[in-house]
Amino acid sequence: MENNEDKYANLDLNKVYEYVDLPDRISGRCDHCGNARFKTKVGNGQYLRKCTTCGLTKNL
Repeated sequence: MENNEDKYANLDLNKVYEYVDLPDRISGRCDHCGNARFKTKVGNGQYLRKCTTCGLTKNL
């Protein structure tokens, strides 16, 4: 469990994370700021979800 918390402690907001590698701690909430509002973008075989507050991006 300790290793899992380390993954969420140092998130780089300029990187696109894979959801498989870094699932949501709380379902439907941003891991960095806790916001529940996202912008989504679909294309090139990707479904990107970006937090509107801090910009954390995940490929779902």
